[in-house]
Order: sequence, then structure tokens, then C-alpha cells
Amino acid sequence: MSYFMCYNNTERTQSELIARNFLYIMSNPISDLFNSFFSPKDTRVLGIDVGSSSVKVVQLKKQNGKAVLETYGEIALGPYAGTDLERATVLSADKLSEAIKDLLKESNTTTLNSGLSIPIASSFVVFIKLPTSEEKNFAEMVPIEARKYIPIPISEVTLDWWAMPKDENTVSEFQNGQKVEDDNMTDILLVVISNDALSKNKEIQKLAGLQTTFSEVEIFSCMRAAIEPTIDPQVIMDLGAGSTKVFVVERGILKASHVINRGSQDITLSISKSMNITFDEAEKIKIQQGIISSAKDNISEVSSITVDYILSETGRFILNYYKKSSKKISKIVLTGGGSLLKGLREKSQNSFETTVEVANPFSKVEYPAFLDEVLKTAGPEFTVAIGIAIRKLQEL
Repeated sequence: MSYFMCYNNTERTQSELIARNFLYIMSNPISDLFNSFFSPKDTRVLGIDVGSSSVKVVQLKKQNGKAVLETYGEIALGPYAGTDLERATVLSADKLSEAIKDLLKESNTTTLNSGLSIPIASSFVVFIKLPTSEEKNFAEMVPIEARKYIPIPISEVTLDWWAMPKDENTVSEFQNGQKVEDDNMTDILLVVISNDALSKNKEIQKLAGLQTTFSEVEIFSCMRAAIEPTIDPQVIMDLGAGSTKVFVVERGILKASHVINRGSQDITLSISKSMNITFDEAEKIKIQQGIISSAKDNISEVSSITVDYILSETGRFILNYYKKSSKKISKIVLTGGGSLLKGLREKSQNSFETTVEVANPFSKVEYPAFLDEVLKTAGPEFTVAIGIAIRKLQEL
């Protein structure tokens, strides 16, 4: 069984379509679609987020200088691997392109002009320091310094980097009781992406017939859609199926990041094992009950084991950031499919004693007012796709 849902603004559909059956491969050749839909004057774009358990797509168009939502959809990847709907899986480029084509067909997209996500699992972000006086040599120095942080040959990865602006409000670090002056050092944001992941993305684009101009690590797409830039640091917790990504954003700039190797799928697996039921049955129970206590069973206790671990790791990450910067987190924003778990926001608020909100990425675009509640619920799952679509729209 496979899962698909969509909304099509052009048809003024007031409900989401949920079809639990296998989707068919697009009957029209991609070349025909390209000739019909894509042209230099095309003002429509796609943001495509290839996650571990599903693919999400958002179609926006530029209208009177605004980003307008036309359609969105999601399709589960489990069935393409012969496993359960919500399970995280690793698929070949052939299977992923098949899923994307199915999704584009069923969500009635009308362009192939797109951007594509790169999962954090195929990349990592690290912060390094280089002497400010050597700024003109950064291009040569970054790859050399990067070797200290990359566990595989540097020939197997692609590097991207950015010299971060000085923050006059940051307190100098202390080591062994001694103040460490770093005014003469520049912080470098280094992004490392597996060449295999880039090659796979290119193959997916080719097989799916996409007109893709960029691929972007999902963490940056998420930042673009989940929050508004503020002076005070904010934390984004992106709860995916297989992992949770946590990162600090300040003035719209990524300041720190951490990946926790547990996600919403681990909650489902715990319930399945505890109750000796199937994964699908456990997923339904998780959605219905979440981590809200019930006198009938101990589901909330079982679910909380994974949640407590994620919150504990996040708390440790936040504390480390405070020790380094002496800055308190002003707000935590929950996003990703796991962020809608019942009771999670309240539990997070109690754990961190700060404001905790659930992301509403659709607030970044225009859509019919009657869809407000629907999109607030669906929003967290589409944060990355919206972030990519917004960047793509800015290219027009």
C-alpha cells in the first residue's frame, strides 16, 4: 500500500485526498510534459523534499510579487521498498524517481522547474576557524583544514563554505580559566556533501525529467521556511522519521547544528514491540494518543522513552551553545512530521522552560483562507519543500 495526499488550489479543493493504493507511473513521456509546461516565461516552481520515509512537493507561482500556493502533495516511500508506509528506507535513484513522477502526476503539478533537497544524512555541517589575516587564502586553506573533520578521503566529497560575519556580542571563550582572544580568527561555516549523494541527485533529476537548477542541504531550506530572522538565537528541532536535526539560528545565520539518531519512527517501533503489534497498527496508535497519559495502557510511557532521549540530547546541545556564546535561546520551533505528536509541544515547553512553537511554513505563502487550519496541521511536514520552492521562486 502507498500513501498520497494533495491539495490543488487551481481546483479549489477543500479537503486533502488520501488514497491508499499504489500510484501509477506517469503515462505521458517526461519530454512531452517538459515541452507543454516549461518555458522561459514560466512563473511556477517546485520544491521537492526527498526524505527518508516520504517525498514532499510544493508548487508555488509568482503573482503580483507574491508567492502563491498552487498545489502540494506527499507520497510514502515504504511501498516502493516493499515495507510499511511510514518506515524510513533507502531507495535507488530508479525507485525515487518513480515515486517523484507518481507524486507529480497525482498532485497535478504543472511545471518541472524545480529545486531538490539533499538529506542531512548525506552531508554534514561543521564550523572551523581560520586566521582573519589570511582571508585572501581561504579558498586554499579551507580544504586543508577540512581534512581534520572529514572521516573519508576529501576526494569523495564536495565542499562549500562561507566566512561568517563577526558577532560583537559574542563573549570570548575561556579555556583552563584563561581568556582566549579570537578577534584575529574568522569563523567558517563548512558544508560537506557526499559526491555519491550529488551523483544520485543528478540521476534522480534525469530519470524524473526535472528541470532542476540547484540541490540544497535540507537544513538551510528548513531555516528559510520555519522561522523569521531575529537578533536572539532560536532553535529549530526537525523531527524526521529516522533522525532529529537540531540547530541554532541567529540573525538568519546558522550558528550550530546537531543530529540525534532517533526520530518518530523509533516511537512507532517501541510501541510495536511493547504491544506485539504490526508497525502500521503501532503508527495509528501513536498518532491517536501521542505521549498523552492514558489509564488504559502504558503507551505514553513507551513513547516517552524516545521523546525523553531526544529532548535530553537537545537540552545538552543548547547548554553547550550557551557555554560557548553566553546567549540564551529565545524560542524553540518544532518542525518535521514528528512535531505533530500529541503532547510533544507541551512536554518540550516544560523541559526547556522557554517558548515552544510548531512551525507554520505555509504562512510564508498566499493561499485561500478556508485552508488555514488544514495547512497549519500539514505545514511541519512540508517545511523543507516550501523552503526550496521559495528559493527557487527567488531565481525568477
